[in-house]
Amino acid sequence: MVIVGSSFVASAALAEFPVLGGQAARYAVAALVLLAVLAARHVPWVLPAPRALLRLTALAATGLVGFSVLVVESAGRADPSLVGAVVGASPVVLAAAGALRARRVTVRALAAAVVVTAGVVVVEGGGAGDPLGVALALGALACEVCFSLLAVPLLPTLGALRVSAYACVLAVPQLALLGLVRQQVTGRPFLVAPDAGELAALAYLAVVVTAVAFLLWYSGLAAIGPARAGLFAGLLPVAALLTSVALGFEAVDGRSVVGTLVVGAGLVLGLAAPSRDAAGRAPARAATERPPVPEAGPAPQRLP
Repeated sequence: MVIVGSSFVASAALAEFPVLGGQAARYAVAALVLLAVLAARHVPWVLPAPRALLRLTALAATGLVGFSVLVVESAGRADPSLVGAVVGASPVVLAAAGALRARRVTVRALAAAVVVTAGVVVVEGGGAGDPLGVALALGALACEVCFSLLAVPLLPTLGALRVSAYACVLAVPQLALLGLVRQQVTGRPFLVAPDAGELAALAYLAVVVTAVAFLLWYSGLAAIGPARAGLFAGLLPVAALLTSVALGFEAVDGRSVVGTLVVGAGLVLGLAAPSRDAAGRAPARAATERPPVPEAGPAPQRLP
């Protein structure tokens, strides 16, 4: 989440670059990096079952394609702070989804999610936007949630590395198709040659923000679950602010400090003690899940 938060500054360098073409190039490079890691670690290739392939396609369409496009489009109709505050509500949504999935409400997790989201709103400072901009931001929030929830059933059998690689591979043709259709309708080019700054931003987004961050996120998701992992989405605006301050784009103010402290309090509340329910159900869950497909080297939850 810290890596993804820092990406907002890199994304600013792509303001004039074709959105769909740039995202297609980003995910194509990320896919090549992740596939190279699979080959280097001698991880067996696994052909997903039809149901898993459908879920992976939906994951790519929402968490990768939809989120990337909606964030850029909403930023054109609403203040970035408003978009960040809306997307920052993902901890509450993930905590509520986790409670519904477990068929019981964990008060601690829900309270922590609310505190983290409140801190996000304070850091972002609100903002203005027209109704369409707000609707696009809400769509980005839904895609952010799908990025985690659609992956949860895939991680035990495919592992974090395969899920990350396959999702990037499936996102490229979707973006290319959308880009070519948009080019026919609007006459705008699908892809152009980037300048030095745009090339550096695309490389950072592809390798660090996509390949590395996806693998980190899905590894953590497999280890602690979506409700607790979702709390770390509160670090997105904090990391974006710190990166912007470090690069001299803006200065720290009292609101940012207060919001950061609130986010930290929510993380402490949600992560200080493991859920008794999660620990108690672990053996039963392990007995009902299919055994994971073995990978060479460390287990799927660990990094290469």
